[in-house]
Amino acid sequence: MNVIVTGANSGIGFETSVALAAMGASVIMTARDGSKGAAAVAAAKERVPGGDLRTMPLDLASFLSVRAFADSVDRVDVLINNAGLIVDRRVLTEDGNEMQFQVNHLGPFLLTNLLLDRLRASKARVVNVSSMTHRSAKLDFDDLQTERRYSGMGVYGRTKLCNVLFTRELAKREPQITANALHPGSVRTGFSGGGDTRLLSIGWKLVSPFLISAKTGAKTSVYLASSPDVAGVTGEYFVRSKKAKASAAALDDESARRLWEVSEELVGLRQPT
Repeated sequence: MNVIVTGANSGIGFETSVALAAMGASVIMTARDGSKGAAAVAAAKERVPGGDLRTMPLDLASFLSVRAFADSVDRVDVLINNAGLIVDRRVLTEDGNEMQFQVNHLGPFLLTNLLLDRLRASKARVVNVSSMTHRSAKLDFDDLQTERRYSGMGVYGRTKLCNVLFTRELAKREPQITANALHPGSVRTGFSGGGDTRLLSIGWKLVSPFLISAKTGAKTSVYLASSPDVAGVTGEYFVRSKKAKASAAALDDESARRLWEVSEELVGLRQPT
């Protein structure tokens, strides 16, 4: 089983990679920083001696990086879109998109679409790590880049809503693969990226004692990637390895369709209408 885990140098992505390697999977652990990726592989191999793990560079804040990564990948049996970030001030990527919107949604959207031929060929599983924060979010298609009013947590919730909408539309469009989203739980892990994250870091430290470990948070990702119980299950949202009901906004078919088409334009897969 050939697995790609994005954002695998720490947190849930790292623990997901370790667990799947222990099951015998060949795992590509992506990281923005090459040295951090190499260190993560070394640490993972200490946990899984003889494990088939390697790192490859992938920066979801760069469509050029996403395309280069996709070009270098052969067979894919499982794609886990795990990487994400939260920043408390509005920052633009090199592609001109708001940072969280690109890293948390547009980058994974592009990566998945570029890998579709390989995903179809292996009847692959796509696992998208969302969050319960999607429940308090709504999309404003007139301001997807949050130019009018920016809130770090607010934008994070909207991008996690995008993850669920993307999952449902992908499942509808691609019957040869399965696609499911999940909430990993409130995990004791860090986010990093552009922008000033000092206030967010203080907040995470205050609530950290009440959060679950990254190893526990990885369990639903591992379950969706490997369990025979979910073979053929697609377009669903999971919490604690069980189906759960997503928000009304996440179940809006028209929003899912519209987001897909807008995203195609923004990542260069469709000419603007």
